[in-house]
Amino acid sequence: MSKKQQRKSVSSSATLTIPELEQSKAAVLNTLASVHSRRSYKYAIERFIAWYCDRPRLAFNRSVVVQYRSFLESLALSAATINLHLSAIRRLADESAESGWLSPELAIGIRRVKGVKWLGRKIGNWLTGNQAQELLNAVPPNTLRGRRDGAMLGLLLGCGLRRSEVVGLRLDQLQLRESHWVIVDLVGKGGRLRTVPVPAWCKGLVDVWLRHSGVRDGKVFRRVLKNGARQDAGVAANLVWYAVKRCAKRAGIDNLAPHDLRRSCARLCHGCGGELEQNPVSTRSRFRAND
Repeated sequence: MSKKQQRKSVSSSATLTIPELEQSKAAVLNTLASVHSRRSYKYAIERFIAWYCDRPRLAFNRSVVVQYRSFLESLALSAATINLHLSAIRRLADESAESGWLSPELAIGIRRVKGVKWLGRKIGNWLTGNQAQELLNAVPPNTLRGRRDGAMLGLLLGCGLRRSEVVGLRLDQLQLRESHWVIVDLVGKGGRLRTVPVPAWCKGLVDVWLRHSGVRDGKVFRRVLKNGARQDAGVAANLVWYAVKRCAKRAGIDNLAPHDLRRSCARLCHGCGGELEQNPVSTRSRFRAND
C-alpha cells in the first residue's frame, strides 16, 4: 500500500474504538510529569471517551470536539475547567495521530478548537479576612486531629502552599533565618525550588500540633486515629481536602477547596502590601487559649 493510500485509510477510519482511545490516553498520561496534571487529564479524557462512545459512529474530528465543548458549557462549568478538558482532548488527538489512528489533518483541526473566554470571571472561592478567621476558628482546638487540621489550614492560608506541599513538608524545612521563620527548599510545579516565609501566627499553629503530637523529625503531618492516637505514617493529599471541607461546613462557607485558600492567601497578602507577615488572619483563636 502506498503512503497516499495509507493516509486515505487513516482519514476514513476516524471513528476511534475504545482500545485505541485507551491506548492514546495512556500515551498522554505518560508524557505528564505532575501527579496532579495526570489526575486532571485522566478525568477529562475519561469523561470525553464516555461521551464519545455513547454516540455511535461519530468521527473524532473538529466538529465532534466543538459539540463536546457545547456539552461542557451546558453543564455550567467554569471556563478554566472547560479549557482544561479541551486541552486534554487536544493531547488525545495528537497521540492518536502519532499512533496512526487519526490523520494529521484531523488532529490539527481538533487542535484549532478554541477554548472558552474567561470574560473576567473570578476563579474559585476567595475568602475575606473575616471568612479566613472564621474558617480557622471552626477547627476543633481540643483534639489532636483538630490541632493538625488547624496547622494544615494555617499553611494553606498563611503561606499559600499547595496541598501536596503541605503533606510533603518535612520538619527540617522549617528554619529560622534572620529572625523570621521560613520553609526552605520547597519543591513546586516543574520541580522549581522556593523559600516561603511563615507568618508568626501560622508558625504558632504548627508548633501547637508538633508539641501535642510529639513529632520530632521527618514529615510534619501524620495520621491520627479516631481514638486520638498519632501514627507514624504521613498523610495523603485527600486528607487536606477533607479537613478543608469539614471546617468550611462548620464555618458556613460553601464550595471551598484547598486551592481556594492559596488564592485567598495571595489576595489577603496583596491587600496588605504583599507581605505574608502582614496577612490579616490573626488566629486570635481558641488554639492559643487551649494550648
